[in-house]
Amino acid sequence: MTDLNQINQQRIQRMREMLESELAPSSLEIEDESHLHAGHVGAKTGKGHFYLNIKSSAFEGVSPVKKHQLIYQALGEMMETDIHALRISVSG
Repeated sequence: MTDLNQINQQRIQRMREMLESELAPSSLEIEDESHLHAGHVGAKTGKGHFYLNIKSSAFEGVSPVKKHQLIYQALGEMMETDIHALRISVSG
């Protein structure tokens, strides 16, 4: 495993902890998609590209935009320091 892969696995663990703490998901899947963006301008920053599939009762009756805002809020500073791109699938 390369250093970047190890870093992204640590990022995924941290993301998981933050999302579980803030949104108590009943289902949570996070995948590192950084390898799909090799050579991409954003990849040069060292930040990761991730896919998030999350289901939480916190999203019930909430607009799609607000769901994304809740996720960004839960991830806090990681959105600035560790995550370049986040592809999101939400249910609940």
